[in-house]
Amino acid sequence: METILQHAQGLVYSLLCLMPSEYQKASLNALLGLFLEAQGHALPQHTQVKTPSSLSRLLNHYLWCTRRVIRATRQAILEQIACHPPHPSSPVRILIDLSTLEKSGKFRHLSTPTEDPNAPDPWVRMLNRKRGLHLVVLYLVVGEWRVPWSFRVWRGKGHPSPVQLACKLLATVPQSLVKGRIVLVQADTEFGTIEFLHAVRQRSWRAVLGLRGNRTLQDGRCLKDLYRHAQRGLQVYRKGIDYPLTVSWFWLKRAEGKRELRFVVSTYPYSGAYLVRLGHKRWAIEGFFKTAKHQFGLHCFGQSTKLGVYRWLVLSLLAQPAVGVCLSVSALD
Repeated sequence: METILQHAQGLVYSLLCLMPSEYQKASLNALLGLFLEAQGHALPQHTQVKTPSSLSRLLNHYLWCTRRVIRATRQAILEQIACHPPHPSSPVRILIDLSTLEKSGKFRHLSTPTEDPNAPDPWVRMLNRKRGLHLVVLYLVVGEWRVPWSFRVWRGKGHPSPVQLACKLLATVPQSLVKGRIVLVQADTEFGTIEFLHAVRQRSWRAVLGLRGNRTLQDGRCLKDLYRHAQRGLQVYRKGIDYPLTVSWFWLKRAEGKRELRFVVSTYPYSGAYLVRLGHKRWAIEGFFKTAKHQFGLHCFGQSTKLGVYRWLVLSLLAQPAVGVCLSVSALD
């Protein structure tokens, strides 16, 4: 029986074979080595076998198919899950969240060419008082498997919103993983919109979403009015929706001992206590973001082109080991 290390080596060799030249194979091998060390020092200048300029050319200029690398890694993940499937009763959990890779400086190479020299960068933008690259990420939890599956870059006003990007990400989930299984889609209040609820429900999946307390119900009350006046697990009708939502709430501990009342809703009639437990499980993606940034250099991109940044993000996410699988994968179609 092959070990996880053997699976990982096989995938790395298959990715190297996708490079069109021996020189590019050596550069990719050196770059993957930096990511796989998982020490948070994935910058090209830290390699001892290739020059930083050669790795920069691999990311920014050389003609190799990034999509083929994504597809090969995705296929390896699916094969591993098929060989060692979780219990049939285990639900598939789809976690969606927004993460910011904070940046300072002008980053002119991330701008769209325009005649206006003062036009803002469409990739490096301000959102929620943070300036940087904003990624909407879809993260799969299938039994013991943990896989970052796909992502999109939010490009500011005039472009698809984070919610719209999240709806597009739902379409990237392979049917082979969800067929015959319960599917839970979990997200924070950022995605607690009518549009996102409809996108989940039309796939016959179950949404478990955070919702702001000021959301209006059909009877005129706000969600926060239910606290102290109703029991958790109550079914309510949100304004603009013709199907019931089960609602529950909990107190979230914040900095300096402060607490914040949070609401979580579901399109499936879970009990109030169990719905809170499901809501807490969404935080698994926050741990993933922390690991991706501090151990696999996700936020350390400094390439001179958008293609280079995109390839950096893909390889950084690809290098992260999942539980019981050779490598994790991110996909951007």
